[in-house]
Amino acid sequence: MSAATTTVPGPDGAASRLGWALADSWTMTRRELAHWARQPVAVLVNLVFPVMLLLMFTYLVGGGRGVSGDPTEYLVPGMLALTMAFGLEATMLAVTQDLGKGVIDRFRSMPMVPGAVLVGRSAADMLQSVLSLAVMTGVGYAVGWRWHNGAAAALGAVGLLLLLRFAMLWVGIYLAMVAGRPEMVTAVQILVWPVGFLSNVFAPPASMPGWLGAVVEWNPMSATATAVRELFGNPGGATGSWAAEHAELLAVLWPVAIIAVFFPLAVQKFARLSR
Repeated sequence: MSAATTTVPGPDGAASRLGWALADSWTMTRRELAHWARQPVAVLVNLVFPVMLLLMFTYLVGGGRGVSGDPTEYLVPGMLALTMAFGLEATMLAVTQDLGKGVIDRFRSMPMVPGAVLVGRSAADMLQSVLSLAVMTGVGYAVGWRWHNGAAAALGAVGLLLLLRFAMLWVGIYLAMVAGRPEMVTAVQILVWPVGFLSNVFAPPASMPGWLGAVVEWNPMSATATAVRELFGNPGGATGSWAAEHAELLAVLWPVAIIAVFFPLAVQKFARLSR
């Protein structure tokens, strides 16, 4: 592992400080991207795992049954939302590994903008998410999924998916710094899976007991899944509830609320490391 060092930015004004911040953040982003070339297996696993889930639920488990129209068109948008949430684990693992090796402590001792490490981590994760969405979209198309509302609506759906991912990665960064060790990622996985499956990713809330369906509809992942189905023009299994009727609004409000909570928590936790 190598990282370029920078000199301490002088008091040349806000423009100069912004320039140093961007330069340091780009250095940290390049460091994360360099790991892709050095650890291609990890990148491949992160790409293949959601594809395996999609194929399994399409051909073996039977996700999307009970909705009008092609069940694949119900399942694929939900799987795209699930992929964005499950990226939380990869974020945690990367951060805890750096913590365990003392890498973050060394970076914090260097003359660089303090937040550059977090920005680099988040930027690399978002690039990974774009790649995952591209792969999943291609596989979905291959198994029969289609979008029907044009390119603009499809781009809007992708934007909502990436917004969910951006919110979840800050949850991951914060929890990783709280956990401190890669072994603790397993404990988070135990929590992430139930939350992921307690959604409308695989089945419409109308097919569930009333109380469970109500809980499912208010899951942030359900809001994103329902919203992207609407934007793609896919069947959504609508129930007529307020949450279902305002899914696009909730698909924005939920991630924004999560970011508002976990972004400052992550920044504060990072600032207090090794104090």
